[in-house]
Amino acid sequence: MANLPDKDQLLKIAEHLKPFIHRTPVFTSSSLNKLAGCRLYFKCESFQKTGSFKLRGAMNAILNLRNDAVEKGVVTHSSGNFAAALAYAASRIGAKAAIVMPENVIPSKRDAVLSYGANIIYSGNNPLDREKKCEQVISETGSSFIHPSNDINVILGHSSCAIELISDSETLDAVIAPVGGGGLISGIALGFKHFSPRTQIIGGEPLNADDAYQSLKAGKIIPQIDPKTIADGLRTSLGDVTFPIIKDHLSEIIRVSEDDIINAMKLIWERLKIVAEPSGAVAFAALLNNSSVFNNKKIGIIISGGNIDTSALSF
Repeated sequence: MANLPDKDQLLKIAEHLKPFIHRTPVFTSSSLNKLAGCRLYFKCESFQKTGSFKLRGAMNAILNLRNDAVEKGVVTHSSGNFAAALAYAASRIGAKAAIVMPENVIPSKRDAVLSYGANIIYSGNNPLDREKKCEQVISETGSSFIHPSNDINVILGHSSCAIELISDSETLDAVIAPVGGGGLISGIALGFKHFSPRTQIIGGEPLNADDAYQSLKAGKIIPQIDPKTIADGLRTSLGDVTFPIIKDHLSEIIRVSEDDIINAMKLIWERLKIVAEPSGAVAFAALLNNSSVFNNKKIGIIISGGNIDTSALSF
């Protein structure tokens, strides 16, 4: 892997992103503190533009394109948040964006991508179908491929989330973030490594899609196989860029059940009065599952997004 940026370079990235993103709020709740037995700081990326943390990485990747690459446009494969984020990011600099989405895409997520002016190209529902379709688009147009998570510029964009959380909270004993493809937690880990190195980095992952947990145990990437979880944003596998960062910087990964995720979503809605999508509630579910371990500590919780099909809400 290429050398990772130092502290000053991460600050420059965060500064460069400021005109394009929201500085999302950090919420606290005395009732949730009492319930969990610790002091919680919720970093609410559900309030980010396009509704999730993904814009940080997508925007940083777009801003790092060469001029000739901007002219040819960008392409990615995504059925959800990164699709909308890249579509929006491309629109901010006047670049074309082609988004490969499965035929069974949720209509609300499809409509979000279209609203930002991107071109949707449909593929089969298998992840391999999407990858092949991306390769076809690249061959025909010369577009630059931007991976939703396994891209160093995407990862470095997410480090800005960590820098904000560190600035807006007390010194944290630990921070918990959801793990899917690993882009978010890799960026969180790099940010804390430089600006709050004593803070433990912990992942939250669905029990029904626990490839990252298995990968860390095995010391190598174990691909995701047939994940069945409501946390649709966490059904992807780790990549060769994200895995080494996670292996070097994560303390552990806590797995949670589907009922745990739903319970966390309900509590976030009832006590914080905000909507968290299932993937966005996984970090809090992980905390609740192991609250005794975090007793009397200061814990950051990343609510990674709030994009949800409201007709499918289970409560």
